[in-house]
Amino acid sequence: MKILAIGRNYAAHIAELQNEVPDEPVIFFKPDTAVLRNNEPFYYPDFSQDIHHEIELILRISKEGKSIDKKFAHKYYDAIGLGVDFTARDIQAKAKAKGLPWTLAKGFNGSAPVSEFLPLDLFPDLQNISFKLDVNGETRQQGNTKMMLNTFDDIIAYISRFITLKKGDIIFTGTPEGVSPVQIGDRLEGYVEDKKLLDFEIK
Repeated sequence: MKILAIGRNYAAHIAELQNEVPDEPVIFFKPDTAVLRNNEPFYYPDFSQDIHHEIELILRISKEGKSIDKKFAHKYYDAIGLGVDFTARDIQAKAKAKGLPWTLAKGFNGSAPVSEFLPLDLFPDLQNISFKLDVNGETRQQGNTKMMLNTFDDIIAYISRFITLKKGDIIFTGTPEGVSPVQIGDRLEGYVEDKKLLDFEIK
């Protein structure tokens, strides 16, 4: 199982970080050791002082595929969940300043809490799915798939040109605006529509 993630897929988030709008999707990896399941707590690492939350809808790949045509992309994922792409913003900023990869800032242990998955048939319109993240009972991030620069099918088609997708792979589809630091003691709750899928603490 591998985790592929897309960066800069919501215009307002691009603006808040003062990044350029990419000509093509920005893709990065997280290792399987980044995954946290079953609402396990996230332990704040000692190598960063600026960990940010990034709530995202995630896709579960249901069969192997490469060079997938966009019109067939919907056949390659069968469920949607929620994930948090924790980012060590201080480490990322240092890497970006030197033109280096973001690997350590994005792929450290525990940096990818993921929820249970919901079957696609629960969503009548994949391009109109709302989701949000609350921190300590206050809404920090809200998004909707209609705001995405690249749709689910765009992402599947693009990634599969370069990287074979396999059953069980997870794709993080990008975060909306509102990213901000987390602190020890924070409680994070993530919702897709009205369903709470994430509920865990920072320790």
